[in-house]
Amino acid sequence: MEIFDKIYTMTAFDNLLDSPGSLLMIIIAGLLLYLGIRKEYEPLLLVPIGFGVLLANFPGGNMAATDYGGIMNLLYDALIKTTILPPLIFMGVGAMTDFGPMLRNLRLAFFGAAAQLGIFIVLISAVALGFSAPEAAALGIIGGADGPTAIFIAIELAPHLLGPIAIAAYSYMALVPVILPLVAKLTISEKEFKIHMKKQDKLYPNKIKIKDLKTVKIIFPIALAIVVCLVVPTAAPLVGMLLFGNLVKEIGSSTNRLFKAASDTIMNVATVFLGLIVGSTMTASSFLDTTTIMIIAGGFLAFAISMMGGIFAVKIHNLFSKKKINPLIGATGLSAVPMASREANKLALKYDSSNHILQYAMSSNISGVIGSAVAAGILIALLG
Repeated sequence: MEIFDKIYTMTAFDNLLDSPGSLLMIIIAGLLLYLGIRKEYEPLLLVPIGFGVLLANFPGGNMAATDYGGIMNLLYDALIKTTILPPLIFMGVGAMTDFGPMLRNLRLAFFGAAAQLGIFIVLISAVALGFSAPEAAALGIIGGADGPTAIFIAIELAPHLLGPIAIAAYSYMALVPVILPLVAKLTISEKEFKIHMKKQDKLYPNKIKIKDLKTVKIIFPIALAIVVCLVVPTAAPLVGMLLFGNLVKEIGSSTNRLFKAASDTIMNVATVFLGLIVGSTMTASSFLDTTTIMIIAGGFLAFAISMMGGIFAVKIHNLFSKKKINPLIGATGLSAVPMASREANKLALKYDSSNHILQYAMSSNISGVIGSAVAAGILIALLG
């Protein structure tokens, strides 16, 4: 009986039954894994996050980021506290991004800035509800729809809220196919859905055309990096690495090895560790409280308001311009690249099967990546 008693004590059953919060977190882990595996919502992110939550909430496993000396605690200290991983992921994103659509339609890039509206509205609202200014900034940045940016600013301004902020950011990114159509149908008329971008280009062709796009695509990341480092140096870790990744892609064969490392090896390793570590911060004690519920709700508002900000910016533009723009392009001013653009394109095709707006939406979408990173740099400079 002593042997059986020791075997039972060795297991996690006893402690787990006494910890209903841990059981609930394991259910949440199962939900994240279901969304990632079965529904294929951002599986590269939700699967490692969900598995990290699962491991962290079994008592005795020493797999939570708060368990001193455990592997996740060591990884958290080495890779998250030092803010190494988000810039590395941005480098990979830059290496996989084509700035061509944005450079060909620069006027559409301004809607990426308008779509950052949700960040600042939720920030102000969160302060009114009792959050400190740094906490409110970390909450508001969810409206940028960029997981690495949300993690980066949370580490800098509110590390104790990292788990719920990361989960909210990545979950809403994964739910873009649900949220974008909902917001669009509430704010865009049928006539606006049918605005045909290619027909508008034929009626009102662009006066300025880029003759040597390849050269421009090489100069652009260098020039923008200089501007960002001068104006908002606190945004340099994210924007700078994004632009470096893009530069080694655009140079071509001479930097192909760097491009492959940034877009493949480094990106994949960083994504795996980021997901597992973020999941390991989500223990019952740190996640199950009213603050987390407010962050989840606030994150959704930030997300929806950011989409609305881009949509209404297009509507205002259309009041004063002969050349009309489909408001769906404003809705893609988020950083959820390229998912937001794909969903906007699907919606446009529902109303007109010849209205392909993907390349136009990508212009706003890509600028949103830069916009959210710059917004994060501004908030860190003001509140850090």
